[in-house]
Amino acid sequence: MTSPATPFHDLSHYVALPRVSGLALSADGTRLVTTVSTPNSSGTGFVSALWELDPAGERAAYRLTRSAKGETGAAFGVGGDLYFTSARPDPDDEDGEPSPALWRVPATGGEARVVLRRPGGVSGVVCARDADRTLVVAGLLPGASDEAGHRSLHEGRAKAKVDAILHSSYPVRYWDHDLGPQVPQVFALEDGPDPSRETEEDAGTPGTTDRAPERHLRLLTGGQHPPLHEPSPRLAPDGTFALVDVTVPLGRADLRSTIARVDVADGGLRTLVDLEGSEAHAGPVSPDGTRAVVVVGEMTTPDRPPHPRLHVMDTGTGELTPLAHDWDRWAQPVAWTPDGSSVLVLADSEGRRPVFRIDVADGRVEQVTHDDAAWSDLVVSPDGATAYGVRSSYLFPPEVVRLDLATGEVTPLPGPAERPQVPGRLEEVETTAADGSRVRAWLALPEGEPSSASGHPLLLWIHGGPLGSWNAWTWRWNPWLMTAQGYAVLLPDPALSTGYGQEFVRRGWGTWGDAPYTDLMAVTDATVARSDIDADRTAAMGGSFGGYMANWVAGHTDRFRAIVTHASLWALDGFGPTTDAAFYWQREMTPQMSADHSPHRFVEQIVTPMLVIHGDKDYRVPIGEGLRLWYELLSRSGLPQAEDGTTPHRFLYFPQENHWIMSPQHATVWYSVVSGFLAEHVLGEEPPTTDTDAAVGRHLGLTAPPAPPAPDAPDAR
Repeated sequence: MTSPATPFHDLSHYVALPRVSGLALSADGTRLVTTVSTPNSSGTGFVSALWELDPAGERAAYRLTRSAKGETGAAFGVGGDLYFTSARPDPDDEDGEPSPALWRVPATGGEARVVLRRPGGVSGVVCARDADRTLVVAGLLPGASDEAGHRSLHEGRAKAKVDAILHSSYPVRYWDHDLGPQVPQVFALEDGPDPSRETEEDAGTPGTTDRAPERHLRLLTGGQHPPLHEPSPRLAPDGTFALVDVTVPLGRADLRSTIARVDVADGGLRTLVDLEGSEAHAGPVSPDGTRAVVVVGEMTTPDRPPHPRLHVMDTGTGELTPLAHDWDRWAQPVAWTPDGSSVLVLADSEGRRPVFRIDVADGRVEQVTHDDAAWSDLVVSPDGATAYGVRSSYLFPPEVVRLDLATGEVTPLPGPAERPQVPGRLEEVETTAADGSRVRAWLALPEGEPSSASGHPLLLWIHGGPLGSWNAWTWRWNPWLMTAQGYAVLLPDPALSTGYGQEFVRRGWGTWGDAPYTDLMAVTDATVARSDIDADRTAAMGGSFGGYMANWVAGHTDRFRAIVTHASLWALDGFGPTTDAAFYWQREMTPQMSADHSPHRFVEQIVTPMLVIHGDKDYRVPIGEGLRLWYELLSRSGLPQAEDGTTPHRFLYFPQENHWIMSPQHATVWYSVVSGFLAEHVLGEEPPTTDTDAAVGRHLGLTAPPAPPAPDAPDAR
C-alpha cells in the first residue's frame, strides 16, 4: 500500500500521531518528563505513557513507562523520585482493583512500585520543590472523615451495586461526568500504615524488602462545599502549606470561588481571599513562600463581562496588591523566577499565546517569546536562566522546547516524535468591522495553485468558548485534514475572542448574534475577495459556541452551501437551565437577551443543508439541544423535503461520546461524515452513503488501521 503524502491525507495515520502534553522538571533541573498519548492496540481509545527528555537537548528522548492502562500526572519529589497515577495492575497484588493508584519510580532507577492504592482511586499528585512533602488529590465519600470510613462506604456501595447519587446542592455534573458521590479532597501523603485501619487483616502482611514502604493519606480539606472540579493545590516550596480554591455557595444554586490556606502539618484551613461579588483563584507560591500570584475578577453580569486581573497576595494575611492592572490581557500565572523578582505568565495575544515576564515591584510587562505559537506547561530551571514549556501552533502539534529567559531564544528538544509535515501554508488575514474594530484570522491554504480557476473552496471555522482564540494546535478541529482535500480554512477571532483587549470582549458580551456574527461575515467577505478563493463554494462550521454561531449563521444568510454544527446551542431558553453550570449562563443573559439571540427563532429562514452532530454524554451542551434542532430543522426549516420524508439535512449522533468526540474510531467517523457532506454540497460530488460504517470502511480500504507509528526513540531499560 502506498503511504499517504502526509498523515493528513489518511485519517488512520492522523489519529495515530503521538500527542504530547504536560511537563514535570526535577528539583535539581536535570530531568524533564512529559506525557505522550497514542491509540491503544484496538484503536478504540488513547493510552498515555511517560517519556523523559534531556534538558540539554543532547540525548534522544526515551520511554519510561508502558502499560495498557497508561500513566499520567507526573511529579518529581525533592529527592528525584518520580510519582504518577495509573490504573495498571500492581505486580505485588493479584487481587487489586483496577482504579488509578499512586506509583513511584525511585530516583536511582528500577521498576515502578505502588505507593498507595485505595477504593475510588487517586486523581492527582503534587510534590514540594524543597522538602519531602507530597499532596494527593482523591475523592472521599460523604459521611467519611478518614480512609477507613471511606473504604467501608465504598465497599457497601459496590456490594449492593448502587450507583445512585443523592444531591443536596448544585451543580450535579460537569462537562462530561457526574459529580458525586465522591467529593474531591486534598490529602497529605504520610509514611507508615494507615492509623484508621482497625484490624491487622486490614493492615495487611508486611512485605519483603523490595516492596515499597506503606503510605497512607491524611485528610486536609474535609468539610468544604463540593467543588465544581478537581482541586489543584498550590504547594509552597518548603511544603508547609498549600493554597486551594474553595467553592462558596451563594444560595439559589449559585457559586463562587475563594482562596484558602491549608497548613499541612495540622490540616488547619483558613480563608485568605473572600471578596463579595468577586471570584479568586490561587496561583504559584513564591520561592520564599511569603507571596503568591492570584487571579481575581468581579463576577459577571449581563452588562459586565469577565475581567480577570493579577494580584500579589500575602500568603499569611491574604492582603492583595494589584499587579499590572494597566495591561489589557488576561494572564495565567505559571511560575516565579527563583529570585522572586518576577513572575512568568501566559496570555492570549493577537492569535498567539506568548510567554510574558512581569516585574513584581513595578508591574512592568515584558514579552519573552515572539514566535507564532501558543505556550503551556511552563517550568523554570533552578538557576532561573532557562524555562521549559510545551508549545504548539497551527503549523505543528505540541512539542517540548527550551527557552532562554534572557534572550528569548527557543530550542526544540529531541522529543518522542517528529513534527508531521502539514499539507499547506498558513497566512494571516484581517479586516475592519462596521464599528471600526480590527478583526483578524488565520487562513490555512492548500499547497500549490487552486485546482479550479475560480480558486480554493473555503471553510469558515468558528471557534468555541466563546472566550478563546484560534492560536494553538487542535486535534479535534484540525484544518490540515481539510486543506489536504483542497479546501482553504478560515480561522477568525471575532468579538468575544481573547487576546485583543477588554473592549473586544465587551463588544459581544450578552449579544452573541450581533458583533460576533457581523465580524465573521466581514472577515469572510475580505477572504473571498482574494483571487485564490472561490466565493461561490463556501461552508461554515463550528462546535459549542461555534456551533451556536453556525446555527445563527444558518438563520441569517444563505451565502454558504453547507453548514456543520457540532455540540451546538439551539434554543437558549432550554439550554440555560440544563447546562452543567447554569449559574454562569444566568450571569450573562437576561431572559430578553436569551430570547433575542436564540437561533431557534429563525428556523424558517434556514435554506442551507445542515449537518448536526451531537454526543449523548455532553453535559455542557445537553443532547436536548441537538434533538430539538434536528426536529425543528425537519419540521420547520425552509429547505424542502423529498416526498419520502428524507431531507438534505443530516444528524450524526454519538450515544457514548461527550462534548468533544474523544475516541479514535469516532473521530474517524466524524471527519469521514463531515468530508462527505461537504463534498456533496460544496464540491458538487455524488452524495455519500448514509451508512457511516460503510463510509468509514471505504475510507480505510476495508482493512484494519495500521499500527500507530512508534516514536523514534529507545525504551528505557
